[in-house]
Amino acid sequence: MNKVILTGRLTANPELRYTQNNVPAARFTLAVNRDYKKENQEREADFINIIAWRKLAETVNKYLKKGNRIGIVGKIQTGSYTKQDGSKGYTTDVVISEIEFLESKPKEEVPTVDEEENNEIQLTDDDLPF
Repeated sequence: MNKVILTGRLTANPELRYTQNNVPAARFTLAVNRDYKKENQEREADFINIIAWRKLAETVNKYLKKGNRIGIVGKIQTGSYTKQDGSKGYTTDVVISEIEFLESKPKEEVPTVDEEENNEIQLTDDDLPF
């Protein structure tokens, strides 16, 4: 089983791009607080790379901004690539299938029910490009 559930804050606005086949993909980083903190120090956080595809990517790009607190459900995806110097690089991302907005938005920014039912988007495996 490969399932990830995280709650955190965006470190920057999402970046929306399109694949060669014109499929939208949004990337952002989620700061997730650790369960503990060192004595007399602030709580540490992990910075998790997140990817959203298709309609969910467009929704993320439209409604999420730096600092927003969200909850996500997804799965871990790893990959590798060749760096410019010829060495191998590795990636670890969470590909999200569900998102929940955990803070109120000003009324003019709240999506209508027609756009998003209960502010939650769910995708099936058929919606993903892999």
